[in-house]
Amino acid sequence: MSPESVMNIGRHAMEITIMISAPLLLVALVVGLIVSIFQAATQINEQTLSFIPKLLGVLLALVIAGPWMLSVMTDYLHQVLSEFPIMME
Repeated sequence: MSPESVMNIGRHAMEITIMISAPLLLVALVVGLIVSIFQAATQINEQTLSFIPKLLGVLLALVIAGPWMLSVMTDYLHQVLSEFPIMME
């Protein structure tokens, strides 16, 4: 296994990780921003107020994007495992 192939696998794994985590992180960011604007408008200074909306938003995003995330992960795993014997030569 050459250093180039190891670096290529690592780079691709990091790209997949970023691609899979992006929808959940973006939903948490948007929900947190909306709750922060609401808190600023109403002058409510409760730190724990944004926890439940973020949790519900991330769970909803996971339900919606979950099948896509699972298919991306399984496709990547299938690709790595099918190329593994070729890389070991």
